[in-house]
Amino acid sequence: MNLVVVSNRVARGKPNEPMTGGLAAALLPVVEHSGAIWVGSSGRVRDGHQKEPFAEIEALGTGAIATLDLPAAHYGGYYEGFANSALWPALHSRSDLIRVSRDDYVSYREVNAFMARALMRFRKNKTAFWVQDYHFLALGAELRDLGVDDPIGFFLHTPWPVVAVMQGVPNHRELITTMLAYDLLGFQTETDCQNFLNYAGSELGLVIEDGVVLSQHGRTRCQVFPIGIDAEKFAAYAAKSASHPDVSRLRRSLNGERLAIGVDRLDYSKGLVNRICAFDRLWTEQPQFARSISLLQIANPSRGGIEAYGNLQNEVARLVTDVNGRHGEVDWTPIRYLNKGFSQAVLAGLYRTAQVGVVTPLHDGMNLVAKEYVAAQNPADPGVLVLSKFAGAANELDAALLVNPHDIDGMARAIAVAAAMPLTERKMRWDAMMKKLRGHTIQQWSSDFVAELEKCRTEKVAAAPLAAQPPQALRWLKSAISGVRLI
Repeated sequence: MNLVVVSNRVARGKPNEPMTGGLAAALLPVVEHSGAIWVGSSGRVRDGHQKEPFAEIEALGTGAIATLDLPAAHYGGYYEGFANSALWPALHSRSDLIRVSRDDYVSYREVNAFMARALMRFRKNKTAFWVQDYHFLALGAELRDLGVDDPIGFFLHTPWPVVAVMQGVPNHRELITTMLAYDLLGFQTETDCQNFLNYAGSELGLVIEDGVVLSQHGRTRCQVFPIGIDAEKFAAYAAKSASHPDVSRLRRSLNGERLAIGVDRLDYSKGLVNRICAFDRLWTEQPQFARSISLLQIANPSRGGIEAYGNLQNEVARLVTDVNGRHGEVDWTPIRYLNKGFSQAVLAGLYRTAQVGVVTPLHDGMNLVAKEYVAAQNPADPGVLVLSKFAGAANELDAALLVNPHDIDGMARAIAVAAAMPLTERKMRWDAMMKKLRGHTIQQWSSDFVAELEKCRTEKVAAAPLAAQPPQALRWLKSAISGVRLI
């Protein structure tokens, strides 16, 4: 079977290039080892008068990367508009931050339709499409409208919220109905999957049988596939990283003090403000930890054109300055705050240097940083993971110190416990978590999803359709954007 993987952006996996996020890190080994073609945006846009050539096609392991320029007229409304100012806040249960217009939704659907047309050149005999994340919720329906009857699966890397939150997204019924054109919908956790099924049952009034939603599209299976990492590869990166200049300089600068590390995109879902407040509380309430543990916080800015992100960047910078001003000394900086990314090889070394890993999102799909931190540790002297109970990783890494990221005092206490934890307990917790990581790898995640996708499509073809319906996405497009010239 020829596998075509689709996401908004792609990554090339060069050893010294910073990673753009958890999705990119997750998909790299899938493409490298499966022979898949990974299709996504080039990061550039084009005007509507040009042709639709791919900007670049290049090899990646046994697979390949194909990138294309997205339409300039709709990119802003698609990406900064509907995807990241409506779907992202809703999926992370922040409906108060939804800021979106009708034009943004039209642009979102236009880009999904554009991508579907572009994918047709990769359709061969026995092709399966595997679509990634919230940027392309409607892509499966657009492919069906083009006559694609091949297996099409979708995996959501974020949480899926409760019904009441999803109802706050404009056009939510139309959009989620199009998702049922997929044969298989994959989620990170049982809670996310159940929330989606609750929506399909209560809001759309559809019949659900053992995790399968019955709709005008036929059968759509909803299933949980917790994403993993290549733990052995990450451990090897960590072991080899000691000689890297960034890692060796960090170690020399510590002068024997303990280090905590946080690595996040600069996003309101990551709980950065609460995390910094927890360290502030630690140094205030337990002054013996001043000069004995510091925080290295790496926070790579993203989506700067969205107001909520600009406000957060300013707030975090002011808070770091304030905390350092009150607790710092002429020869000690409590928080080292970096607004740039690092390659996986360097990150592995930074993780290994830190005695405490702090992963405290307010709400997260999985959070692969938690898994990477554990995999990077020295087996003879491992660090301790402080992990939010609201990250998907908490379902597997229950040997971490689980915290409520809204409880500042509780997080401060957990950091203190982690910094003082004896070696025997640290090794016991690390061994338990590594066992989970080795048993649920990124390769297993990929193979499980693709196998289930093939199975679901076979079942769907065998089952009689519920009713003959006109193509939903095409019908919507004709009515919703009457008078707007298509790409």
